[in-house]
Amino acid sequence: MRVLFAGSPAPAVPVLDALLASRHEVALVITREDRPKGRSRTPVPTPVGEAADAAGIPTLKPASINAPESLAVMRDADAGALVVAAFGQILRDEVLGGWPCINVHYSLLPAYRGAAPVERALMDGADEVGTTIMVMDQGLDTGPVVESVVVPLARDDDAGSLLMKMAQASGPALVRALDALEAGALVSTPQPDEGVTIAAKITDEDRPIDPRRTAKQIQDQVRALSPHVGATIGIDGQQFKVWRAKPTNAAAVPGLVRDSGRIILGTASGGLEIVELQPPGKARMHADAFLRGYRGDLALTT
Repeated sequence: MRVLFAGSPAPAVPVLDALLASRHEVALVITREDRPKGRSRTPVPTPVGEAADAAGIPTLKPASINAPESLAVMRDADAGALVVAAFGQILRDEVLGGWPCINVHYSLLPAYRGAAPVERALMDGADEVGTTIMVMDQGLDTGPVVESVVVPLARDDDAGSLLMKMAQASGPALVRALDALEAGALVSTPQPDEGVTIAAKITDEDRPIDPRRTAKQIQDQVRALSPHVGATIGIDGQQFKVWRAKPTNAAAVPGLVRDSGRIILGTASGGLEIVELQPPGKARMHADAFLRGYRGDLALTT
């Protein structure tokens, strides 16, 4: 089957790779427009765009996939299905009605419908996570489910590592769905009404660390916002990003303390060790390396 593939960030690349390794043909890749990067502000393609270029696949980089000119290019590709994985644009009726649209969503639907399923699941301390292959409809991730795949969750997984695990698991499941679609045997099941949750987009309000929460809750917040957003904490009047943290048995007192090369934050349930952080305007670093060159008081500020 000839298929269209719509996706943009790195967690969509393993899904595209699985399609390229299958017997299906990717006729066209639709991805986000190139964006300026670095000091030179040179426009660079998305990770999916780079993968498509490397594979010699034509790309479409529209401001809107729903625009008439976008639809014309997609129709010219003569494909039998549209596959979507982390594309970032809402598909309107013209697209949804033009092809069978199969979506890769990084949660076990109906839980965590929406923009930030992995981040919200980690923030909530979810015990079970996974990915879903679904047929798209006009709702927000409300379409019928073709297959759900549970993905192992390690205690040290952050949003970045978990997303890549989900992407790796999604590729084979998507290929199975396309095999069934091509054979006229695709089966999907409506989502239940129970268990629906919405994974709202991450905002600045999700970032500040609140020591009135438990150590595990803060750890889950930190891993949910790593490696791209960053939880934040005020130290000596400056905003630091926290990239890794873990509960510790070290004695905890209110605020931040130095403890043999470690930084310990007192929380509602004991100590939380800040393992990796990033001072303003500097690179990420391990806490002990930071402390060796820091002469501040580690005063906790808001």
